[in-house]
Amino acid sequence: MPSDQIILQGMRFYGYHGVNPEEKALGQTYIVDLEAELDLAAPAISDNLQDTVSYSHIFRAARAVVEGESRDLLESLAQAIADRVLDDFPLETVTVTVKKPAPPIKDSSIEFAAVRIHRRRNNDRN
Repeated sequence: MPSDQIILQGMRFYGYHGVNPEEKALGQTYIVDLEAELDLAAPAISDNLQDTVSYSHIFRAARAVVEGESRDLLESLAQAIADRVLDDFPLETVTVTVKKPAPPIKDSSIEFAAVRIHRRRNNDRN
């Protein structure tokens, strides 16, 4: 299994996710971290973008999910991001962390709530 990674940290997107009606109406910023495992030996030698996965393409895929269909749960949002990048790019595994800054929890002072999922390409994927 490859131990090389493409890492994108602190991607900020505006989305309309949450179980509360006001979260879906007003929206908020979400922070996404993504670690994708793949073999980077060929591009390390060739220095050719065609031999790797462009991190700008991964960024755009994550943005499309977060800025797209509204979801109730961070778990569902993280899964949708993982599914999209595993479907679109030749990655072995992906770890996705979705952070919701200042979640609406009564009488709380929380920097963020987050979920982290780790998904592996299965043999059924193209």
